[in-house]
Amino acid sequence: MSRLIDISVPLHPGLPVWPGNPKVQLEFTMRMADGHHANVSRMALNVHSGTHIDAPLHFIHEAKTTAEIALEKFCGPCQVVSFEGQKAITADGLEALQLPDGVSRLLFKTDNSKKWDDPSHPFDTTYCALTADAAQWVVDHGIVLVGIDYLSIQLFHDPPDTHVILLRKEVVILETLDLRGVAPGPYELLCLPISARGVEGIPARAVLKTL
Repeated sequence: MSRLIDISVPLHPGLPVWPGNPKVQLEFTMRMADGHHANVSRMALNVHSGTHIDAPLHFIHEAKTTAEIALEKFCGPCQVVSFEGQKAITADGLEALQLPDGVSRLLFKTDNSKKWDDPSHPFDTTYCALTADAAQWVVDHGIVLVGIDYLSIQLFHDPPDTHVILLRKEVVILETLDLRGVAPGPYELLCLPISARGVEGIPARAVLKTL
């Protein structure tokens, strides 16, 4: 029997964020304990907080926003591949996977996922991510969505080439996944970003369905 695996990282005030970005803020504006008739909360966050998608507008001037991405790209068959023990994901590493024909969505499981053992850990610049040649490999092989288990698809000290290569070809980037409980292999991805207008990124809920 198939089951659902939540691979989203929950939003909370202790969540690590990209250096310079504000932390997630969450507060009650009304509390029943204070005599109000309901509990009401307010949340303030950068759109790249927690599990989220990047749209072309993130790095391409006047490109598509999150609302302009076809929903079909977010849901469908995907492949979880392991790069555990690796410092970077390169084109040679992707070629060595010998993926089956027809794979159109790739989720990368790395040592990054172990960082979510502590969901309030300080941002770690040593995370594993894609090199620019890996991004070009993704584009050349017709992949429509890539996901990574930390805050960015590109290495911390790299220029934005990885993002630009992917987003110029409208490859969806899904960042900040928790793949600790996921074995490499085929799944169905169910990912729906929040509906918002005019933004380059937005939080999403991502779930894998076992086959």
